[in-house]
Amino acid sequence: MPEKDYMNAAQLEFFRHRLVTMKEEILVNARETGEHLKENEVFADPNDRATVEEENMLEQRVRDRERKLLKKIDSALRRIESGDYGFCLETGDPIGIPRLLARPTAELSIEAQEKHERLEKLFAD
Repeated sequence: MPEKDYMNAAQLEFFRHRLVTMKEEILVNARETGEHLKENEVFADPNDRATVEEENMLEQRVRDRERKLLKKIDSALRRIESGDYGFCLETGDPIGIPRLLARPTAELSIEAQEKHERLEKLFAD
């Protein structure tokens, strides 16, 4: 597509709607988890109780990851409002529609992300 058509109003609205939908789903999941964790079941078998506690821990880990994703969604929505959405925060280059479809919260182009991951791996040791 021509450069002038990249991140036009229709595309920005598409991604804004997609991000808002993601955010709403996460908030619904969080409410359901809260309600589920408030339930206080009594188990005769300790194995049943252990199974339920393990499931609750896994569910809480998922919600923790979703909580972090909420911050990224809010950041992406702010970038839409400011007109920076769809452009790499490091290079200013277009991130690309395919990457944004796969990861609407992407802040870096593939090249910049790969460079960041290589440096992270290099200095992680």
